[in-house]
Amino acid sequence: MGDELAICVVGAGGRLGQALLRNYRARYAVTGFTHAQLDLARLDNLERTLRAQPFDILFNAAALTNVDYCEDHVAEAMRLNAEAPRLMADICRERGARFVHVSTDYVFDGQKREPYTEEDEPNPISVYGESKREGEKQVLAVNPAALVLRVSWVFGPDRPSFVDAILEKARQQEQISAVADKFSTPTYTNELAELLQPFLEKEMPEGILHLANRGACSWQEYAQWALDCCHRFGAAMKATKVEPVSLAQMSNFIARRPVYTVLGTAKYQRLTGRSPREWRAAVEDYVRTYFTPK
Repeated sequence: MGDELAICVVGAGGRLGQALLRNYRARYAVTGFTHAQLDLARLDNLERTLRAQPFDILFNAAALTNVDYCEDHVAEAMRLNAEAPRLMADICRERGARFVHVSTDYVFDGQKREPYTEEDEPNPISVYGESKREGEKQVLAVNPAALVLRVSWVFGPDRPSFVDAILEKARQQEQISAVADKFSTPTYTNELAELLQPFLEKEMPEGILHLANRGACSWQEYAQWALDCCHRFGAAMKATKVEPVSLAQMSNFIARRPVYTVLGTAKYQRLTGRSPREWRAAVEDYVRTYFTPK
């Protein structure tokens, strides 16, 4: 490697991709490609572009993440979430560069009732989950030194997510609701970028790693906490309570959703000696920074 670590981020327009760029640009030579600049569906162009790009570490933060869309577009989901990552992993192997591929908690079926570890057997129940699991397998098949990073319920300032949508509703409506019987962990993009920092300049782990904020909650608990933080910090909200609804009531959902996908982070803590923040602290930080009147 040269004097300055060269990092390339594919999916730089996304929630996590933008956070990686923002957090690493001051310290490293960082290049990012958005979907408009680099379409994962065009594999020939993807290969040509990346082979011409100098980098020591490649982050793939790009994916087709619309869970319901994937149900009806299987070939597209597999191309973007499995074939393209395999190509990136292969390029990194040939070059001797490190590869970090971002995956998801949706590779699990949700039948467990305690945090999933890296050793638990994936069993996806949607096309999206299947395509992401296939991506994990293909990446590690061609490049066993790659790091497959599973994350959950990612939120951050760069692109709206569930918490932004629910707070926007709470601004305008007195009655809002969220699913109360589906559980995982909200994970702050700024924190993910910071938690990955220790791996950039020393040996990066190989294989699968779970990384999320600590704790667990339902969508309803997540929404209620964010709303409570808004009221505490003086943000104007019409709603005060998030009513519970069941996953079964969500008639607009096409794909099945796993009901419990909390990711355990014990392996990360063993590797780094660091512990991610509890999810409430991360959400409170986000609300204070981006929703509080200045």
